[in-house]
Amino acid sequence: MKPQLAQQAKTVGDVAPGPFASFVRFVVCGGGIGVLSSGAVALLAGTMPWAVANAVITVASTVLCTELHALFTFGTGKRAGWRRHWQSAGSATAAYAVTSLAVLILHLVQASPGTLTEQVVYLSASGLAGIGRFLVLRLFVFAGGRDGDRAFGRKAAVARRRMVPVPTRLPNRVLTPAAFAVGS
Repeated sequence: MKPQLAQQAKTVGDVAPGPFASFVRFVVCGGGIGVLSSGAVALLAGTMPWAVANAVITVASTVLCTELHALFTFGTGKRAGWRRHWQSAGSATAAYAVTSLAVLILHLVQASPGTLTEQVVYLSASGLAGIGRFLVLRLFVFAGGRDGDRAFGRKAAVARRRMVPVPTRLPNRVLTPAAFAVGS
Protein backbone atom coordinates (compact mmCIF):
# COMPACT_ATOMS: atom_id res chain seq x y z
CA MET A 1 0.00 0.00 0.00
CA LYS A 2 1.30 3.42 -0.96
CA PRO A 3 1.69 5.95 1.88
CA GLN A 4 -0.95 8.62 1.54
CA LEU A 5 1.18 11.59 2.63
CA ALA A 6 4.33 10.56 0.79
CA GLN A 7 3.28 12.22 -2.46
CA GLN A 8 5.66 14.86 -3.77
CA ALA A 9 4.13 18.28 -4.30
CA LYS A 10 4.55 19.34 -7.90
CA THR A 11 4.61 22.87 -9.22
CA VAL A 12 2.20 23.58 -12.02
CA GLY A 13 3.01 26.46 -14.38
CA ASP A 14 5.76 29.06 -14.17
CA VAL A 15 6.20 31.64 -11.48
CA ALA A 16 7.08 35.25 -12.16
CA PRO A 17 10.62 36.11 -11.06
CA GLY A 18 11.11 37.41 -7.53
CA PRO A 19 11.78 41.07 -6.70
CA PHE A 20 15.57 40.81 -6.86
CA ALA A 21 15.64 38.90 -10.15
CA SER A 22 13.11 41.31 -11.63
CA PHE A 23 15.18 44.30 -10.51
CA VAL A 24 18.34 42.85 -12.07
CA ARG A 25 16.47 42.20 -15.31
CA PHE A 26 14.94 45.69 -15.15
CA VAL A 27 18.38 47.25 -14.79
CA VAL A 28 19.79 45.20 -17.67
CA CYS A 29 16.88 45.89 -20.04
CA GLY A 30 15.88 49.37 -18.94
CA GLY A 31 19.41 50.48 -18.14
CA GLY A 32 20.77 49.22 -21.44
CA ILE A 33 18.03 50.93 -23.40
CA GLY A 34 18.49 54.02 -21.18
CA VAL A 35 22.18 54.29 -21.98
CA LEU A 36 21.47 53.89 -25.70
CA SER A 37 18.67 56.46 -25.38
CA SER A 38 21.03 58.88 -23.69
CA GLY A 39 23.31 58.83 -26.71
CA ALA A 40 20.34 59.12 -29.08
CA VAL A 41 19.02 62.15 -27.17
CA ALA A 42 22.46 63.80 -27.41
CA LEU A 43 22.56 63.16 -31.18
CA LEU A 44 19.01 64.37 -31.78
CA ALA A 45 19.50 67.44 -29.57
CA GLY A 46 21.91 68.73 -32.22
CA THR A 47 19.03 68.97 -34.73
CA MET A 48 16.10 69.95 -32.46
CA PRO A 49 15.43 71.33 -28.97
CA TRP A 50 16.66 69.01 -26.21
CA ALA A 51 13.18 68.57 -24.65
CA VAL A 52 11.73 67.48 -28.02
CA ALA A 53 14.61 65.06 -28.61
CA ASN A 54 14.09 63.64 -25.12
CA ALA A 55 10.34 63.23 -25.80
CA VAL A 56 10.90 61.40 -29.10
CA ILE A 57 13.46 59.03 -27.61
CA THR A 58 11.37 58.52 -24.47
CA VAL A 59 8.36 57.39 -26.53
CA ALA A 60 10.42 54.98 -28.65
CA SER A 61 12.34 53.55 -25.71
CA THR A 62 9.18 53.19 -23.60
CA VAL A 63 7.46 51.07 -26.24
CA LEU A 64 10.55 48.86 -26.58
CA CYS A 65 11.12 48.59 -22.82
CA THR A 66 7.47 47.76 -22.10
CA GLU A 67 7.70 44.80 -24.45
CA LEU A 68 11.00 43.67 -22.92
CA HIS A 69 9.62 44.06 -19.39
CA ALA A 70 6.49 42.07 -20.23
CA LEU A 71 8.40 39.21 -21.83
CA PHE A 72 11.60 39.12 -19.81
CA THR A 73 11.75 41.34 -16.72
CA PHE A 74 8.44 40.47 -15.07
CA GLY A 75 7.90 37.12 -16.80
CA THR A 76 4.33 37.49 -18.02
CA GLY A 77 5.06 35.10 -20.89
CA LYS A 78 3.25 37.28 -23.42
CA ARG A 79 3.57 40.65 -25.10
CA ALA A 80 2.28 43.74 -23.34
CA GLY A 81 -1.22 44.77 -24.35
CA TRP A 82 -2.51 48.29 -24.85
CA ARG A 83 -3.44 48.67 -21.18
CA ARG A 84 0.08 47.89 -20.02
CA HIS A 85 1.55 50.16 -22.68
CA TRP A 86 -0.61 53.06 -21.48
CA GLN A 87 0.20 52.38 -17.83
CA SER A 88 3.89 52.13 -18.65
CA ALA A 89 3.60 55.37 -20.62
CA GLY A 90 2.27 57.07 -17.50
CA SER A 91 5.34 56.05 -15.50
CA ALA A 92 7.58 57.02 -18.43
CA THR A 93 5.93 60.45 -18.52
CA ALA A 94 6.90 60.94 -14.90
CA ALA A 95 10.45 59.79 -15.71
CA TYR A 96 10.54 62.20 -18.68
CA ALA A 97 9.50 65.04 -16.38
CA VAL A 98 12.24 64.15 -13.87
CA THR A 99 14.98 63.98 -16.52
CA SER A 100 13.80 67.17 -18.24
CA LEU A 101 13.59 69.03 -14.94
CA ALA A 102 17.08 67.86 -13.95
CA VAL A 103 18.60 69.05 -17.24
CA LEU A 104 16.61 72.32 -17.06
CA ILE A 105 17.99 72.97 -13.57
CA LEU A 106 21.48 72.18 -14.87
CA HIS A 107 21.04 74.76 -17.65
CA LEU A 108 19.80 77.32 -15.13
CA VAL A 109 22.85 76.72 -12.93
CA GLN A 110 25.34 76.52 -15.83
CA ALA A 111 24.67 78.47 -19.02
CA SER A 112 26.64 76.07 -21.26
CA PRO A 113 27.33 72.76 -19.55
CA GLY A 114 29.52 70.30 -21.40
CA THR A 115 28.09 67.16 -22.96
CA LEU A 116 29.69 65.01 -20.27
CA THR A 117 28.11 67.07 -17.47
CA GLU A 118 24.75 66.99 -19.21
CA GLN A 119 24.98 63.21 -19.61
CA VAL A 120 25.93 62.70 -15.94
CA VAL A 121 22.92 64.76 -14.83
CA TYR A 122 20.62 63.06 -17.33
CA LEU A 123 21.74 59.53 -16.43
CA SER A 124 21.58 60.26 -12.69
CA ALA A 125 18.03 61.57 -13.03
CA SER A 126 17.17 58.59 -15.24
CA GLY A 127 18.50 56.18 -12.61
CA LEU A 128 16.46 57.82 -9.88
CA ALA A 129 13.35 57.86 -12.05
CA GLY A 130 14.08 54.25 -13.03
CA ILE A 131 13.87 53.06 -9.43
CA GLY A 132 10.46 54.70 -9.09
CA ARG A 133 9.42 53.27 -12.43
CA PHE A 134 10.48 49.76 -11.40
CA LEU A 135 8.28 49.96 -8.32
CA VAL A 136 5.28 51.20 -10.31
CA LEU A 137 5.72 48.55 -13.00
CA ARG A 138 6.29 45.70 -10.55
CA LEU A 139 3.55 46.63 -8.09
CA PHE A 140 0.86 47.81 -10.50
CA VAL A 141 1.45 47.36 -14.23
CA PHE A 142 2.93 43.84 -14.28
CA ALA A 143 1.71 42.73 -10.86
CA GLY A 144 -0.18 39.82 -12.41
CA GLY A 145 2.95 37.88 -13.38
CA ARG A 146 2.26 34.78 -15.47
CA ASP A 147 -0.86 33.47 -13.82
CA GLY A 148 -2.27 36.32 -11.78
CA ASP A 149 0.40 36.28 -9.04
CA ARG A 150 0.74 39.44 -6.98
CA ALA A 151 4.00 41.38 -7.27
CA PHE A 152 5.72 40.08 -4.15
CA GLY A 153 3.66 36.95 -3.58
CA ARG A 154 6.00 34.42 -5.16
CA LYS A 155 5.93 32.01 -2.22
CA ALA A 156 2.16 32.29 -2.01
CA ALA A 157 1.91 31.67 -5.75
CA VAL A 158 4.09 28.56 -5.48
CA ALA A 159 2.02 27.32 -2.55
CA ARG A 160 -1.21 27.83 -4.52
CA ARG A 161 0.17 25.78 -7.39
CA ARG A 162 1.27 22.85 -5.29
CA MET A 163 -0.79 19.72 -5.27
CA VAL A 164 -1.35 19.08 -1.58
CA PRO A 165 -2.48 15.57 -0.72
CA VAL A 166 -5.36 15.43 1.74
CA PRO A 167 -5.20 12.59 4.24
CA THR A 168 -8.22 10.31 4.09
CA ARG A 169 -7.83 9.10 7.63
CA LEU A 170 -6.35 10.73 10.70
CA PRO A 171 -3.83 8.95 12.91
CA ASN A 172 -5.21 7.35 16.06
CA ARG A 173 -3.74 9.59 18.77
CA VAL A 174 -5.29 11.47 21.58
CA LEU A 175 -4.64 15.21 21.55
CA THR A 176 -3.67 16.46 24.99
CA PRO A 177 -2.93 20.04 26.07
CA ALA A 178 0.77 19.15 25.85
CA ALA A 179 0.34 18.54 22.10
CA PHE A 180 -0.54 22.21 21.64
CA ALA A 181 2.46 23.53 23.56
CA VAL A 182 4.88 25.77 21.69
CA GLY A 183 7.80 23.85 20.24
CA SER A 184 6.20 20.41 20.32
